Amino acid sequence: MNVKKISLIALFFLGGCSLNAGDSKKVSSAEVQMVQEQVFIAPKKSLDKKIGSMLMVGFMGTSAPQNSQICRDIKKYNLAGVILFDMNPINHKEAKNISNKAQVAKLTQELQACSKDGKLLIAVDQEGGKVQRLKSKYGFYGKFPKAKDVIRYSDAKVKQYYAKMGAELSSVGINYNLAPDVDLALNKRNHVIYKLGRSFGANPKQVVHYASIFMDAMHDNGVLTSLKHFPGHGSSLGDTHKGFVDVTKLWKPIELEPYRMLAKTQTIDTVMVAHVFNKNLDSRYPATLSKKIVNGKLRGEFGFNGVVITDDLQMGAINKKYGLKNTLKLAINAGDDILLFGNQLSVKSMVKTSTLVNTIKKLIQSGEVKLSDIEASNERVERLKAKL
Repeated sequence: MNVKKISLIALFFLGGCSLNAGDSKKVSSAEVQMVQEQVFIAPKKSLDKKIGSMLMVGFMGTSAPQNSQICRDIKKYNLAGVILFDMNPINHKEAKNISNKAQVAKLTQELQACSKDGKLLIAVDQEGGKVQRLKSKYGFYGKFPKAKDVIRYSDAKVKQYYAKMGAELSSVGINYNLAPDVDLALNKRNHVIYKLGRSFGANPKQVVHYASIFMDAMHDNGVLTSLKHFPGHGSSLGDTHKGFVDVTKLWKPIELEPYRMLAKTQTIDTVMVAHVFNKNLDSRYPATLSKKIVNGKLRGEFGFNGVVITDDLQMGAINKKYGLKNTLKLAINAGDDILLFGNQLSVKSMVKTSTLVNTIKKLIQSGEVKLSDIEASNERVERLKAKL
């Protein structure tokens, strides 16, 4: 049955019209039934699944059989994704999710089998240098250079490194790399970016050049990427993992330039928002929870209408100050599309997926969060997954 005929029949159904003997083309009852199923019986997403489609969670386990909690959560809530870690926060002698290549490949297959469409976002932080979850001791390459060293190589060599990284991620079923880092190397006392060599430099054009090579290599291997940490973490002194970080006096507008430049290229999959507080951009909230920064600056001014993912909402900068209910309310109202709960930083801060879903449901019922904002985020996430 051709598309034109389906469209014609659908038009009659949707318009409340009936086909009669005078119509130029006969339509069989089987064809009518098929269109009825396509037009009317497409299942609507439940509220629980709409909420779940905004969540990326960390979980304990190196496997995900059908009866596991993570598999049940993926099925029940249609989770946007999961994030994998090697270090186990409960028992450092055991792996959390990553122990060897064959195990990770099997784990990702099991996770996808739990999803409705085989497009569950399976994420890791794989930048190179100190930040690479797939380490040599697990049988992976594990020797990708840090960004600070990458800039010393020829473009051909850089492309070779990142092509190898993308291929390795893809080979074990990881489809989302929470990288590259496009923070500028502006503060030599910065412990989380500068001293770890995570920045491609202080010049925005240089940073964009290498970030583009990184993203192209990931895309060539079917791996999505995330620029981080908007609106800039390179000038900070504190560590948002540990507590509140105010960059007001240190932050410079030039830190926005990599995002502004890359937004014009239409190559950005997602942007990760930092927990830094910057009075120049929002006098009340850190970037992750700021409507002015996410919906205002990133979407409104830069024209980015892709997926915005939060940094881990269990970091001290957020967890210690706002509490779970307020964090969820502010993050959704800010315009964030994927709320990341890594269940990694502290045993005390670990949270059940059902708790997250039920808390957001109550926020909708009380009118503190709009369902339309959640549905808009769902649409952006679906567009992202369509790239896979």
